[in-house]
Amino acid sequence: MKQSFSEDAKTMIAGCAPCQPFSSMSNADTKKDSKWALLKNFADLVEEVKPDYVTMENVPELENHEVFDEFVERLNSEGYNVDHERVYAPEYDIPQTRRRLILVAAKDEEVEVPNSIHQEEEDFPTVRERIEELPELEAGGRSDEDPLHWAAGLSKKNIRRIKQSEPGGTWEDWPEELILDCHKKDSGKTYTDVYGRMEWDKPAPTITTQAYSYGSGRFGHPEQNRAITLREAAILQTFPKDYKFLNPEDEDPSKTKIGRMIGNAVPVKLGEEIGRSFKDS
Repeated sequence: MKQSFSEDAKTMIAGCAPCQPFSSMSNADTKKDSKWALLKNFADLVEEVKPDYVTMENVPELENHEVFDEFVERLNSEGYNVDHERVYAPEYDIPQTRRRLILVAAKDEEVEVPNSIHQEEEDFPTVRERIEELPELEAGGRSDEDPLHWAAGLSKKNIRRIKQSEPGGTWEDWPEELILDCHKKDSGKTYTDVYGRMEWDKPAPTITTQAYSYGSGRFGHPEQNRAITLREAAILQTFPKDYKFLNPEDEDPSKTKIGRMIGNAVPVKLGEEIGRSFKDS
């Protein structure tokens, strides 16, 4: 069935080429990485569809690459006014220390990256404000009311480790017998942002696709001896507290699949502010 639009309807393309080639954590040569070409493909799509608005979110390091300059130049050549800026998520009422590059573009009109909501650190949203009221769980537990409020199981040794972990601390605070062999080597001593707990009264770390895993980052619950749940990760990404990622009849959702949806998403609140900037332009 053909979709019809009113004459004053506006069109938009929102995209995000995979960030791995451009991340500060990557040692890859972006020119040789197959994902590198996807930003070019995005520009091809814009040229073909010619939407009224374009937006993109990616890692800040993308600005340092020639492929980004080429992308902006292609938008300009198609008559788009472009604005891009590095933003800090807590300033947009998002309770995590995510830093991202935001690009907005509009055909034949001016548009700007939306202004921040909070300017002072004391106003930033915190972990406590967003997830403290959720039911308590043990590692491996799941809420009867919400299948996404589910905590990954932990080995006996990891239970000992998280009990020794202070909010905001590192594995360096553990007794010697609990420290992993890889962290005792010179090559592993700098990786202190794993096996850590979040702090109640600060924003969470950047939520990733593995945020439900205690060993994958600072994803330990501030006081319960477990990693955060899928639901807690989603809330910290500013999804509604009752948001359903899969069919409600699926009683045993894939944690890997849902974790990927949550971690790869643009925080909902940031998307809302970007949408508002287009509406107000």
